[in-house]
Amino acid sequence: MHAWHVTTPGPIATGPLTYRDDPVPVPAPDELLLRVLVCGVCRTDLHVAEGDLPVHRPGVTPGHEVVGEIVALGAEVTAGFAAGDRVGVAWLRGTCRRCRYCTRGAENLCPHSTYTGWDADGGYAEYTTVPAAYAHPLPSGYADAELAPLLCAGIIGYRALRRAALPARGSLGIYGFGASAHLAAQVTLAEGARVHVMTRSAQARQLARDLGAASVQGAADPPPEPLDSAILFAPVGDLVPPALAALDRGGTLSVAGIHLSDIPPLNYQRHLFQERQLRSVTANTRADAREFLAFAARHRLHVTTTRYPLDGASRALADLAADRVNGAAVLG
Repeated sequence: MHAWHVTTPGPIATGPLTYRDDPVPVPAPDELLLRVLVCGVCRTDLHVAEGDLPVHRPGVTPGHEVVGEIVALGAEVTAGFAAGDRVGVAWLRGTCRRCRYCTRGAENLCPHSTYTGWDADGGYAEYTTVPAAYAHPLPSGYADAELAPLLCAGIIGYRALRRAALPARGSLGIYGFGASAHLAAQVTLAEGARVHVMTRSAQARQLARDLGAASVQGAADPPPEPLDSAILFAPVGDLVPPALAALDRGGTLSVAGIHLSDIPPLNYQRHLFQERQLRSVTANTRADAREFLAFAARHRLHVTTTRYPLDGASRALADLAADRVNGAAVLG
């Protein structure tokens, strides 16, 4: 099979990925073997390729937004799946299920958690594996390419929205408007709140308008009203102060990314006083995935994608780094 590997982490222009032939993987007893139908391209993949997130497995195959068809089941997988089923693979690949975080429903904080495309090979390949306990049934009514971004961009955006504690019919600011943001915006609008988008990309601004944003402006520009909540999707620490300053009293800023550049000094009075909050988002739980995918089944989301062939992964990542991707990039 053909697969990409992170062989020399560094700037995407230096060619950190290698495309080569590999044997088809053999599933472990608790795993499923999937034929990859499509795989989304996430900014986390870019961070792994460029070394912002040091690889946990040398030569790892990136990709954690996988829509695949089951072709084989491990010996211990006896129920819930059958050959030919279409399932999804997300970022969270495994947890210990025993620590105090797992037992209280916070498995995303498990110190022993593992991740697709970081600790184990992911979906930038023709075949991949996934533990059956971490494979996701998928909603009907979506094409494969539309489903792929739901499996990370959608799930993480959903968790970031919940972490932002948006009150009913409140105002949400979104900083950066890529794959995850354009899905979180639709959830917000469907729930009756207002969305204000701050982004530097003209193409993304138009997409935000098309989806129904109440206002659209530059990345660090003030929104037209105080924000009850905000989500920072852009991995740019310089945007934290203006986002906090835009919050109303008691507002919450949720930072959605796994990587963020350094945050400048904050002024207590301007940025944090009046009970403003700054919250991070760490991965997701399987419960987040179930809730979001159930929401997507009830509310038909408009998923904007830019398609690339599997052998175009390096180009897709370069386009993502340069903000040339409208919506979500998808391989396959």
